[in-house]
Amino acid sequence: MGSSKHLTVGSKAPPLEKGKLRLYSMRFCPYAQRIHLVLDAKKISYDVVYVNLSQKPEWLQEKSPLGKVPCIEFENGDTLYESLIIAEYLDEAYPEHRLLPTNPLTKAKDKLLTERFNDFITSMYKLLIDKTVNKDLFDEVLKGLEIFERELNKRGTPFFGGSQPGMLDLMIWPWCERADVLRILKGKEFVLPQDRFSRLLKWRTAMQEDESVKGSYLDAEIHVKYLQSRQAGAPQYDLLA
Repeated sequence: MGSSKHLTVGSKAPPLEKGKLRLYSMRFCPYAQRIHLVLDAKKISYDVVYVNLSQKPEWLQEKSPLGKVPCIEFENGDTLYESLIIAEYLDEAYPEHRLLPTNPLTKAKDKLLTERFNDFITSMYKLLIDKTVNKDLFDEVLKGLEIFERELNKRGTPFFGGSQPGMLDLMIWPWCERADVLRILKGKEFVLPQDRFSRLLKWRTAMQEDESVKGSYLDAEIHVKYLQSRQAGAPQYDLLA
């Protein structure tokens, strides 16, 4: 990802670049990161416009009716929004290097796992906004990951997608990238136990080394700085610009 500043109220949307998809994004949004990951994994040519979500440009509503990112825009002005919808569209529209399984049942099961990952996301956010050292909430986080540890063990492959990351890997990665935020903000007892999540921890290391992940990866310390600014009521969208 680039380091351009986030456009805000009163700005104009840059003209579309010929031959490229346009991605409207926010540098620290995990849902938008999903689409960066898919575009990079499939080596699709695209440009990025970062958007300030606290003071949204007036034109954003025309591109993304819900006023959210991610949103992609085509050369003819058509747009798509919602990360899972965009990800599946990109995989079908650009069939080289398929990310979703071709077997219908396996594909359906992977999509179910993506949905079930929402339990982990919800628990993680509850823990992050909690001002106490709440081990019960952390237990919820761990419980939400157990199904993924078991699934990796069952598949016996480095990634959920096999020998390389597939769609399920990319859809859950943004929150796994941010997992160390818990340790930094809450203390060293808020880490994944090695004996309980050995497969997932190996997976996490392998994901960090994947080329499609490196393009959008940020260290946990940077995620913490952004999160702290957001919690203080003044999100620093241009922390990296």
